[in-house]
Amino acid sequence: MSSNTHSIHWSSLPWKKFQRKIFRLQKLIWKAVREGDKQKAKRFQKLIVRSRAAKWLAIRQVTQLNQGKKTAGIDGKKALNMKERALLMVQLDKHYNNWEHQKLKEIPIPKKDGTKRILKVP
Repeated sequence: MSSNTHSIHWSSLPWKKFQRKIFRLQKLIWKAVREGDKQKAKRFQKLIVRSRAAKWLAIRQVTQLNQGKKTAGIDGKKALNMKERALLMVQLDKHYNNWEHQKLKEIPIPKKDGTKRILKVP
C-alpha cells in the first residue's frame, strides 16, 4: 500500500461517528457511577478500552490535534505520517491486553510542620 492510500483511508474515517460512540459510552459510565452501579461502570470502561473507535480517536488526538504533536516522544520520532498511524493502530490492537503502566516514582517532599508529603511522578 502506498502512503497516498493510507492518507485517503485516514481522512475517510468516520470521526464524528467515533466521537458519538465514545461519548455515548462515557455518558453510560457517568450514569452507572451516579447510580452506584460499579459493575456496570467497569463493564462500560472495558468496552471503551477495547473499542477501535477509541483507539482511532486516541491516535488522532496525539498525532494530529494536540499542541505537542511535533514534539518527539520517547521513541525519538517527531511526527507520524499516515502509514505510521495505521501501524500504530495495529500495535495497539495487538498489545492492549498485556499492557502495564510503569510504576510511579515516589518522592517525599518535606512540609513546614516536619511531616513529609509523597509526590508521585510517572
